[in-house]
Amino acid sequence: MKKIAIFLFASLLGATAQAAEYVIDTKGAHAFIQFRIKHLGYSWLYGRFDDFNGSFQYDESKPEDSSINVNIDVSSLNSNHAERDKHLRDEDFLYVEKYPTATFKSTSYEPLEDGKGKLTGDLTLRGVTKPITIDVTHVGGGKDPWGGFRQGFTGSTEFKLKDFGIDYDLGPASQTVEMILDVEGIRK
Repeated sequence: MKKIAIFLFASLLGATAQAAEYVIDTKGAHAFIQFRIKHLGYSWLYGRFDDFNGSFQYDESKPEDSSINVNIDVSSLNSNHAERDKHLRDEDFLYVEKYPTATFKSTSYEPLEDGKGKLTGDLTLRGVTKPITIDVTHVGGGKDPWGGFRQGFTGSTEFKLKDFGIDYDLGPASQTVEMILDVEGIRK
């Protein structure tokens, strides 16, 4: 399994110098948490989590103070194959009966050039909490047709399965998972 993409945050507040809070737009299906891992080293297996929620904050004048929190219902895993999904949900992998939720809570954000940044935080998966860093890119932001204000980000990361207690042998080419997260937030 390779990168964990995860996403996130920001908002252009114009002349305002306060952080704005955004709710991740999962109701409108404008946010995605996806993953991929090599299948035996021969091809890629893709999947996603269909049920998650979260929010983020961003202050344009102090982007380093930005933050995000995400909660994932890991039983909502969907790799487009019912029998495989059943196996991925059991004790060999996500063990959703014992660990039904995964979370990500940011601890810092380092803004870089051209709308890019490094989002660091704690990922809790399968009862194990480890720090990860997500490479983030601001996709865009502004007013929407319904009188609201939105911001969109994409992010990716990768981590070893063993780091989160998943020790199922899928072969040497399948030890790292890649996660990709695309989020669109609606300002509260």
